Amino acid sequence: MGRPGKLENAFTIADLRALAGRRLPKAIFDYIDGAAETETAMRRNTADFAALTFMPRVLVDVSRRDSSVPILGEAAALPLVIAPTGMAALAWPNADLALVRAASAAGVPFTVSTMASTSIEDVRNAAPQARLWFQLYVVKDRAAVRSLIARAAANGCEALVLTVDVPVGGKRLRDLNNGVAVPVRPTPGLAWDILRRPHFCAQVLRHGFPRLRHLALDGKESHAGTASGRLDAALNWTDVGWLRDQWPRRLVLKGVLRPEDAVRAVQSGFDAIVLSNHGGRQLDYAPSGLSMLSAVRSAIGARAEILVDGGVRRGGDIAKALALGATAVMVGRATLYGVAAGGEQGAARALEILASELDRCLALLGCPGARDLDAGFLRGAFGAG
Repeated sequence: MGRPGKLENAFTIADLRALAGRRLPKAIFDYIDGAAETETAMRRNTADFAALTFMPRVLVDVSRRDSSVPILGEAAALPLVIAPTGMAALAWPNADLALVRAASAAGVPFTVSTMASTSIEDVRNAAPQARLWFQLYVVKDRAAVRSLIARAAANGCEALVLTVDVPVGGKRLRDLNNGVAVPVRPTPGLAWDILRRPHFCAQVLRHGFPRLRHLALDGKESHAGTASGRLDAALNWTDVGWLRDQWPRRLVLKGVLRPEDAVRAVQSGFDAIVLSNHGGRQLDYAPSGLSMLSAVRSAIGARAEILVDGGVRRGGDIAKALALGATAVMVGRATLYGVAAGGEQGAARALEILASELDRCLALLGCPGARDLDAGFLRGAFGAG
């Protein structure tokens, strides 16, 4: 892992992670960087990308290369969507605004989280031309859900992303060991941790700890710890029809790993599926989304788009996912490391790194366009098992 001192010296996502680790208090960095229990699922996400070997073609004209792909019927400059990340403002004040501006400039969609620390209205105002998606957690109060959906529609969100792998929160041991809870309440240990990072301390003093902007209790913005108890653990397939009636635009299901669930999602009217184990932050020992991609693509064919979430740290990872049949990838930690390292410039740097690496990878593979990638460029592809 590199140890750059400035953003311009960050040449990989790992470099941005190192910068973020140097700037953030350990407990805050661990909140972003950590996962559930033994963190095996998170490690699998990156290891499964590494397990695939490229098989390049030679003597192919790659003097002109095209990394663009259509995502949900609209052109994207990269086969990438910024994933929903709750409480992103722990990484940088107004991080959601920095991320959406970077996404808009890079020509890729940005997903606003139900657990965002900036309202969807402020996100839209910050980037009027951005392609916005809205990630939805369904709470027990259906009137609150209808209000969120209406706000997403009013602010021009082109897709609603229903996340279904959080009936309860995962057991994240780094947070428990650091004494970090959400809402964040400074313990003596956390206070000392923050004081050791003067720039971060100044930001906390100026902006305070982030609060949720979409889920309100008694008309007040709520903390995530309060909001998590409102999630509807009884949510099931019979609720999908109700949601489809509420949202006439593109509908995406996030948190799928089993082929039979993907088939049922297509039958239920979803336009796209995100294969995801929530970055390893929910069920430990779950398979990576990448490892299930071939099986899910075989099960649903071309009836829906497939995105892969989790473990994307290189442009080559994006190429591998597309070669196995993904439409695009979702990235969460990669851009969070960037924004934690340097705000909007850091987020832009993360996207620039991934774009540059993907472009170089296409050239070296002998593949002029991202849309031309297929399993023939890989060895050791995951099977249906």
